[in-house]
Formats: sequence, C-alpha cells, structure tokens
Amino acid sequence: MSMSSEEMISTCLEHTMFSWAASGTVSPLPIARAQGVYLYTPEGQKILDFNSQLMSVNVGHSHPKIVEAIKQAADGLIYVYPGAATEARARLSKRLAQLCPGDIDCFFFTLGGAESNENAIKAARLYTGRPKILSSYRSYHGATNACMQLTGDPRRIHNEPGGPGYVHVMPPWPYDYSFGADEDQITANHLRYLDEVIMYEGPDQIAAMFVETVVGTNGILPPPRGWMQGLRALLDKHGILLVCDEVMCGWGRTGKLFAVEHYGVVPDILTMAKGLTSSTVPLGAMGVRRAIADHFREHVFWGGLTYNAHAFACSIALAAVDVLVDEGMVDNAAKLEPVMRSEMDRLRDKHPSVRGGRCIGLFGMIDIQRNAAGDSIAPYDGTHPAMQRLAAFFRDEGLFTFVRWGSFMCNPPLCITEAQLREGFEIIDRGLDITDEAFEG
Repeated sequence: MSMSSEEMISTCLEHTMFSWAASGTVSPLPIARAQGVYLYTPEGQKILDFNSQLMSVNVGHSHPKIVEAIKQAADGLIYVYPGAATEARARLSKRLAQLCPGDIDCFFFTLGGAESNENAIKAARLYTGRPKILSSYRSYHGATNACMQLTGDPRRIHNEPGGPGYVHVMPPWPYDYSFGADEDQITANHLRYLDEVIMYEGPDQIAAMFVETVVGTNGILPPPRGWMQGLRALLDKHGILLVCDEVMCGWGRTGKLFAVEHYGVVPDILTMAKGLTSSTVPLGAMGVRRAIADHFREHVFWGGLTYNAHAFACSIALAAVDVLVDEGMVDNAAKLEPVMRSEMDRLRDKHPSVRGGRCIGLFGMIDIQRNAAGDSIAPYDGTHPAMQRLAAFFRDEGLFTFVRWGSFMCNPPLCITEAQLREGFEIIDRGLDITDEAFEG
C-alpha cells in the first residue's frame, strides 16, 4: 500500500538527513510521481516544476523514450568494473566527442557534477605540475571536500578549512550588479585585476581557473561582453588551463547545447552532469581536449571510481542526449527565452518590489528589492519574512522553484510549452503581491 504524504514526510524526517539543512527544521515536499513538467503528491496535487528540480531534469520527467531505455538496459549489461570496455561506454564517449565543442573528445565518467569537478582538479594539477587553482567567490562547484574549496558561496565557509592551493577572486560582475553598466569597461577592469592576481600568486604555480560558464545558483549571470574570450587569452598567456563547469548551464539550458558556444571559446576541460541523463540516473563526465588526453595516454591519471563509466548509466545517458537533441529541446529553450524575458519585464513594470529579472535560454532568476533604491529585500546569505511567505505561496499554489536570499529561480524543463511557461508566471504574478506589501517605497 502506498504511503500518504504525512507518512512519507514523517518517515523521511525520522530516518534520513537532508541536504544543506538541519533536518528538524525542514518541511519536505512529498512527491509520488512526475510526468513532463509536473510533479504530483500522493493525494494528487499537481505542481509545476519551475526549476527542473535541481536545474537538472532538462527533458522533463518520465520521458517515455528514456523509460523504455531504462527497461531495455536493465535486461542488458548493468555493471562491470571500470577497467572494462563496454558498448555503452564506447557509444556514449563517441557521441559526446561529436557534440562537445572544439577538440574535447575524451571523457572520464563520474556519478555527478562534484565528482566531475573533483577529477578536473586532479587532471589540471597532474597535467601542468602546478598546485594552485583559481575560482570565483560567486560560484558553486559541488559538495565534495575539494569542490567546496572551489566554491565561493557561503556553503564553503561551513566546510573549511580545506586543502591548500585554492585562490578565490572577485567575479566580473560586482555583487550589486547593474546590467545597464558599460560591459566593455567591466570586462577590461576585471581582466586587468585578474592578471594582477595571477602575478601575485605566481603564474607558474597556477594549474587552472574554474568558472561556471554562466553562474548558476549565485545569480544566473552570463559573463559581461567579451569577458570569456579575454579570459581565454589571459590564461593562455600564462599557460593556465580554463575549466568550464557546465554541470548546471550545459545540455541545452541556455539555448545552446553548451553555454560556451555563446562565446566561441573552447575550454581545456569541460565538466558536466545533471542534463547529461536528465537526472534519471546518476552520471557525470569530465571532458578534456586532445592534448590533455594524449598526456594521460603516457602518464597515469591518478583518479578512480567504482562506478566510473557505469554501463547502465551510460546507456541511459545515450537515450537522454538523443531525446534532448532529436526533439529540438535546445531550440525550444532558445525560442522561449524572449517569452520568459517578456514575462519578467511585465512583472517588473507591474510590481514595485521586482528589481528585475534575467535569463539566457530557460535559465532565469528574478530579484526582489525592498526600496526604490534597488536594495535587495534580503541580505547576502540571509532571508526576509516576505520571501519566506512567497516561498510558501508558491508551494501552496502548485509551483516548485527555489527561493534564495532576495531572489527566486525560473528554470523549467526544456520541454515546457509557451502556455505552461505563462502558467508559471501567472502564479508568480499573484505571489508578488506579498513582496509588494513589504516594499518600503
């Protein structure tokens, strides 16, 4: 007999721990099934998934072609040790080599984004012989120990101290960013600053710089104009590798298969997960350019995982990639970007508490202000009662998304229709009356 919502919640709270939370304070959402862009509670409440769960269910829930692939894969080879060659491993790596930018054509398979970044740290250090890694304060790269040190957001602080060699730099956009600013000047200033940091840290000591091609949970921030191209040139000047973390922004989320395609840049290492399988099974990958792959043909790569290149997971990834590409979901994300932007603009014009919104593809965020000066309604790493009420309203009205600090996410599955997208913004529209009440004028 299936559990009720109450039974699910009470049992999970009693016997499991929850991410980034004191378990005694959480109120988990009970989900019995999911289909397309909707989730359903055991009692049948329909919830629009406006965040693709963790920005990861890119093709939507329970896609029939992926479900069928799972059934077929279960009748085939499920697991062998990582030293074996399998058809699924061969086919997936060949497919990724065809799809990834430039000469990124060799892959180390993991079980998720953090493991992909963890192994990218190892690969960069082993390849260059250098110890230091640069990353941005405005970033998130995963919850393993090393990736927590890469990460710049407040979650890092509670996981310190970590290992040596991690250097954080300011992001190109200031925290109190303004998209009306002179992007060319912002780019020039930041690259000059970054070159100075590299000088101080010793260019011959820095293995790589990790960047989220489009910053994810810390703002949904595409880089300012020309910055990615300038960064590529700066790092090349010093022999420093560029690692693009596309765990969140890859696989169609931005309206391109990979976000770097917007900027005409090929990173030395590309990390991915989430949309690689649309979160149907755990799988991630670190993709490297040919020169790095050739290096590890002659030198040991000192990394290993029991589930590296897991045969079952590789089979499902093939199906998920085919669905994403063949059914035009990347194009759909690009097509619906102006719809999302127009909805965000409409809400800004209607609600005094809306500072503004931004999106690239179906990767979006809306910021809430407490006054006409544009001050955020909540401090950095903080909250506000109105934001808590807004989150509760979304949940009660059947909209799933993340409310964080003074902002909330707009990242639906890439299969969403225009009507479903507007359905989500209609709920948001009604909810923003709550934050308008807290607007100070």
